Amino acid sequence: MNAAHTIVIVGAGPRGTGLIERIAANAPELHGERPLDIHLVDPHPPGGGRIWRQKQSPLLRMNSMAEDVTMFTDDTVPLDGPVRPGPTLHTWAQDVREGRTAAQAAPEVLEEIRNLGGQDFPSRRLQGVYLRWVYETARAALPPDVTVHEHRGHAVRVRGPRDGRQQVTVRGRAEPLEADLVVLTLGHLDAEPDAGQQELARFAARHHLVHLPPDHTADTDLTRLRAGEPVLVRGMGLAFIDLMVLLTEGRGGRHENGVYIPSGEEPVLYAGSRRGVPYHSKIGYPWEGERPPLPRHLGPAEVRDILSRTATPDFRRDLWPLVAKELGHAHYHRLLTAHPERAAMALEDFSEKYAAAGPDGPEVAALVASAVPDPSDRLDLEALDNPLDGVRHPSFASFQDAMRAYITADLERRHDPRNSPDLAVFLGLLSVYGQLTALGDIGDRWHGFFSHLASGPPGLRLRQLLALSRAGVVRFLGADMTVETDEAHGLFRARSATVPGAFTEARALVEARLAQPSLRDSRSALLSALHDDGAAGTGTGLLRVDPADGRILYRDGTVHPRRFALGPGTTARTGAAFTRPRTGGPAFRQNDATARALLTFLRDPPRRDRSAR
Repeated sequence: MNAAHTIVIVGAGPRGTGLIERIAANAPELHGERPLDIHLVDPHPPGGGRIWRQKQSPLLRMNSMAEDVTMFTDDTVPLDGPVRPGPTLHTWAQDVREGRTAAQAAPEVLEEIRNLGGQDFPSRRLQGVYLRWVYETARAALPPDVTVHEHRGHAVRVRGPRDGRQQVTVRGRAEPLEADLVVLTLGHLDAEPDAGQQELARFAARHHLVHLPPDHTADTDLTRLRAGEPVLVRGMGLAFIDLMVLLTEGRGGRHENGVYIPSGEEPVLYAGSRRGVPYHSKIGYPWEGERPPLPRHLGPAEVRDILSRTATPDFRRDLWPLVAKELGHAHYHRLLTAHPERAAMALEDFSEKYAAAGPDGPEVAALVASAVPDPSDRLDLEALDNPLDGVRHPSFASFQDAMRAYITADLERRHDPRNSPDLAVFLGLLSVYGQLTALGDIGDRWHGFFSHLASGPPGLRLRQLLALSRAGVVRFLGADMTVETDEAHGLFRARSATVPGAFTEARALVEARLAQPSLRDSRSALLSALHDDGAAGTGTGLLRVDPADGRILYRDGTVHPRRFALGPGTTARTGAAFTRPRTGGPAFRQNDATARALLTFLRDPPRRDRSAR
């Protein structure tokens, strides 16, 4: 009997789980005659991995509704492999409640499953139970001669020739794992601090201050932040929301009828960022009626045209005009379809003129002005992205009132179905992200714009933020926040453009964001070793991969035939951790392409490999 082929997958979280699901789906067509061993390496249990592990605070929640989370393909995903439908998180919870599916979880998580509604935002530990079930289901669907071996530990090195077997070193394991192919599905990783963060850390050490660098909030030592003391917080995205929750409810405070009742253990958070505002609230109503046809103005043909003109497109020059036109198409299609009484032009007439207008000229603005009488019904992407541009306040006190009004208005808008074009824009953002993955690293501006509009917190969290602001536990600093160090007084000092001349001082500074991906400076020994071996990175730190199947690119211009990578640290990163049903799922497409490449390689190895045997 022939010896088994071997694949090592490094990373057992959602991406590694999704890849196993796609291997199982494609195996009936592509799996050859030889047995296959899959070695799964991760220090955390398979399924949830680090971020979605079941052992974490129940206060930490997803920023997606249960009905909007799936790990399974549907017929909207452009696959070469077969569609294998499966339950959304919400449907799976129903199956558990009604006895059709078993879930292995702590009693308090089972209680959450029993009470989970489709439009609820589940805890991350509940999502970890769902992911574990998906992993076990995918593993059970593999052919009998495909075996999965789990290894709890950190992979630290990959060695081996391009035309031969690879060796994956796992910390604490005496012998490396031998592999025909290696796939990295590492998720978000920590990175060494950059020069600015190192200087802040040295300043903090000299003056016995607290400096918490970019990190996963759930893994940060927050005990160093003392009750009642001011804390500067730089960043107002999802990491800030986690920080806010863990330092308030996590310290015994509680919310009652829109009022925060403090425990007395909370610090006082002074929060600011580049935009100076939190991410927009998640939309709080379901989709109804006709969806906008997507893609329309930024699809595969436009991507091919861009790549024919330049290998390194400039986001603002080459992509933003098409992005804006695509999002405008989604917005106005929905407005004229669902709310025609608010338009002065029929959909057919508008669509024809909109398609003929240039992507970034005055024609679109003139057309919209004539077709949509109420300016509040028009899409203003710049105002959505940078609401505090040019806004100035005479004092922090007046700015607090303005920020509470801004957050209240955002909550009202994002929970009112009369504003359903906002949900159409969300679908447009997903469509655009699916197209942009083919272009590699296009910089951080797009990712930040997408996250601000599409990856915000549940409305509940922003209502809690309002309560914390009224209680004085959270205070807003404004936009273009900067942090200075005062050697004479041993303090951090924060300023913003929104309140000129004002500043806030504190003995603690928290960088409320994830570390930037960094191939060269990653704290992953595996990625650092890959960089030393010649793997190619981008200026923003992403690992370069072939967008067709995830094979790793090297600085000498070659593609490694036996090494693959998927996920947020690569140039093929996608916009969200999980896929919303019936939205095309670019991560599913990537997983499928990689799974098929792996199985095809093993079934039909390159000629040099065959002769070597």
